[in-house]
Amino acid sequence: MDVSRQSIEGKHGYLYRNALFFPSIFDARESRAFCFAKRGRVKAKVKRQKAKLIVVLALLVLTGCRGAVNSSVANSATVTVPMRVVTDDLGRDVTLPVKITRVVSTAPSVTENIFAVGAGDRLVGVTTFCNYPEQAKEIAKIGDTMTPNMESIIALKPDVVFVSTASQIEAFMKTLDANGIAVYVTNPTSLEALYSNLEQLGIIFGTTDASTKLIADLEGREHGIWKIVGYPLHRDESLAAHDKRVAAVKVFVQISKEPLFTIGNGAFLNDLIVTAGGRSVTEQVESAFPKLSKETAAALNPDAIILSESDDNKEPNEVFKNSPAVKNGRIYKVNADLLSRPGPRLVDALEQIAKYLHPEKFK
Repeated sequence: MDVSRQSIEGKHGYLYRNALFFPSIFDARESRAFCFAKRGRVKAKVKRQKAKLIVVLALLVLTGCRGAVNSSVANSATVTVPMRVVTDDLGRDVTLPVKITRVVSTAPSVTENIFAVGAGDRLVGVTTFCNYPEQAKEIAKIGDTMTPNMESIIALKPDVVFVSTASQIEAFMKTLDANGIAVYVTNPTSLEALYSNLEQLGIIFGTTDASTKLIADLEGREHGIWKIVGYPLHRDESLAAHDKRVAAVKVFVQISKEPLFTIGNGAFLNDLIVTAGGRSVTEQVESAFPKLSKETAAALNPDAIILSESDDNKEPNEVFKNSPAVKNGRIYKVNADLLSRPGPRLVDALEQIAKYLHPEKFK
């Protein structure tokens, strides 16, 4: 999920204006091994989408023919808007116009992705947190990601509203449905899922040339990191052997300094760190974004610390003062938006982290 600059609330009621990260349905040790198989499944999904579109259009042609006969008899005419059926990231069938001209985005990542595939001119409403690209700041605001203003959305008369989480759709699906507004859930949880999502957006908006070029560029950059760092695993290679071969760096990702939040075994960033030549020291900790006690954190002893940079997270928690990371000055900052938004700039974060962890391989 993506709710950048939204709240992370701890057990004691602390509120953070930091980035909220998105969990992965893939285990870090397995997801990349199946990347090419997943691309095959993506292509199959796209073919199914096109087949649905052909069926819907055929039905509309037949309906139009019957309508023409009836109209000649009744001396009346009916305007039919061509429609199609697509499948969103929750597996829901969503009926959309063939030509989409008005769109509302309820998440910064969605806004970025729509611009990235060349359809930014279709956006008529975005959230107050949608700050990239620069043009997004000029678009009408519909509230923030967690509490969008329904009246503002309906007044914009969008063809479809894009949301980034299942919780959002539960909150206002009935209201939008009652007003004839479609809702499409987009929730990529890995780089491969991101590429699939961009491909689907290209189909939805009719900008496949732009989306295909974008995906090829992103995949090329990712695979370039693979070659330099030594990822993925070789056939029959154990994790321990892989980590030794690539000289994997033990990494702690600090989401917030006080209280101390990090990523756990349900977080996608574990996978990103492995791809960059590292290994998260908290990848086995329960929950996606656990709050750690100082005793637990002190025992982690990371070789490097990555800070999700925000106003209240600019330096490591004091508990790490004796860690190799602090002693050797291996403290790295990555813009929180790059880490928290599943969009094209996630590859920027990958490149940045890989260079931080293995500067010797990029000389």
